[in-house]
Amino acid sequence: MRSDRLVLRVAAGAVCALLLLPAVAQTLYKSIMPDGRVVYGDKPARGAAKVEESQADTSKSGLGGVVTPREREALKEAEKARAQRGTVGDKVQAAEARLKAAEAARVAGEEPLPGERAGTAGGSSRLNDSYFERQRRLEGAVESARRDLEAARSGR
Repeated sequence: MRSDRLVLRVAAGAVCALLLLPAVAQTLYKSIMPDGRVVYGDKPARGAAKVEESQADTSKSGLGGVVTPREREALKEAEKARAQRGTVGDKVQAAEARLKAAEAARVAGEEPLPGERAGTAGGSSRLNDSYFERQRRLEGAVESARRDLEAARSGR
């Protein structure tokens, strides 16, 4: 019983000691193969056209990845492109919603409103100019929404 406690204490102490030790920096090799493939490893890849060696800087950020200045620039460009695609996607979705709303308003506006009919001598009625003007405005709104959607899709 007593020896079990001793073993547990020693094991717990060993685990704590290992956790408190700083991580040992390891050399990382980035091998670029003749066909353009990139291979990372703890040794240079055989037959590599180019090999870059780097040390992980664990002093500030723990065991994070190693990033060369060129890779950092590529990451910035990729993030910028992703953000731009997101913005363009949002614009396209908003333009699609505006087009859908304009088309729905045009369909709902086909029915004449009060005051858009004029009486005739024969006792019936006909549509007046205000009805046709409203129809032109509704159609213009749909066409404008279509142009905005095309512009959003083309990235303008």
